[in-house]
Amino acid sequence: MSNREIFENIFNEADVKINGDRPWDIVVHDDKVFDQIMLQGSIAFGEGYMDGLWDCERIDELLNRLLKINVEEKVGALNKIKVGLSKIKSFVNPQSIAKVKQDVPFHYDLGNDLFELMLDDRMAYTCAYWKDASNLNEAQEAKLDLICRKLNLQPGMRLLDIGCGWSSFMNYAAEKYGVICDGLTLSVEQQQLGQKMANDNNLPVNVILQDYREFKPEQAYDRVVSIGMIEHVGPSNYDDFFKCASSFLVDNGVFLLHTIGSPHSQHSVDPWINKYIFPNGVVPSMARLGSSIEGLLNIEDIHNFGPDYDKTLVAWEANFEKNWDKISSQYSEKFYRMWRFYLLSCAGAFRSRDLSLWQIALTKIGAELPVYVRAS
Repeated sequence: MSNREIFENIFNEADVKINGDRPWDIVVHDDKVFDQIMLQGSIAFGEGYMDGLWDCERIDELLNRLLKINVEEKVGALNKIKVGLSKIKSFVNPQSIAKVKQDVPFHYDLGNDLFELMLDDRMAYTCAYWKDASNLNEAQEAKLDLICRKLNLQPGMRLLDIGCGWSSFMNYAAEKYGVICDGLTLSVEQQQLGQKMANDNNLPVNVILQDYREFKPEQAYDRVVSIGMIEHVGPSNYDDFFKCASSFLVDNGVFLLHTIGSPHSQHSVDPWINKYIFPNGVVPSMARLGSSIEGLLNIEDIHNFGPDYDKTLVAWEANFEKNWDKISSQYSEKFYRMWRFYLLSCAGAFRSRDLSLWQIALTKIGAELPVYVRAS
């Protein structure tokens, strides 16, 4: 049986046709892609799209269908490759301070123009909250406000944002709730634009270019948040991350963690994502997070709204497509295909529930239960 025939049988189980005419069917231009996938696993699947070996109108739905049938388990070679990589990475710390100072700019310093055209008006690059929203701007503001309400922010409070991005949350919290904010990032592009947006609106926001492990605040903060950053921390550093977050927080404060979540404990992300999008990123499992939280912090609330990330990624991809002609001269056609595959394949992962989105509210052990809004 040829490799093409093997994949035809697998795809049939997912109701995906090779060279079919439905939006989620895969159109193959060169059969060598099947040989490459058998040898190299999922990285060859993504690279095959980047190289124009196959096309698909709805990559998000294609990935949703393939993930639901556990496609990697059905191709034994892929699983062996993944296990081997995980074992290698488990003996090193790929998220050391020196390493993350290289890896974070790899993605976030691609160019503010790209992200400004893709994201909402406030430049929030994390999952939006679509419960009562009809567009991306509304959904991102709803997410920011949900976090503010869970933290029970009050005027004059001091807040630290670990991994603050373009300061979207801090700017919102300072503007709407009157809090004073410091934020940490390792991206020069984020630091410069985030600070400019805060300064333009005369907000008490300070964006600091520093790793959380090197940060030494003069005093503790009333509230601490980390929104979409722990995916860069890695299991080897979870203990240090939560110890740092706890040390930054006053005794009766609240720490809110917003993170993508995996149903499986792992040491690496998908090889294609690792190579092209988020080097050395790791999506945490609840077991791994819980182990590092144990004995240090109380879990007050857990809120899962993973399906909202599907909608967020689809909205980002729509903005990317709509505005591509404005930036296409600065990027290659291969970059265009890479970015499209990134956004839509991730949407498919959330749609299939292969990934989740968690907001976890935490307090110090022994602290009085604070007043804040639980999941809604």
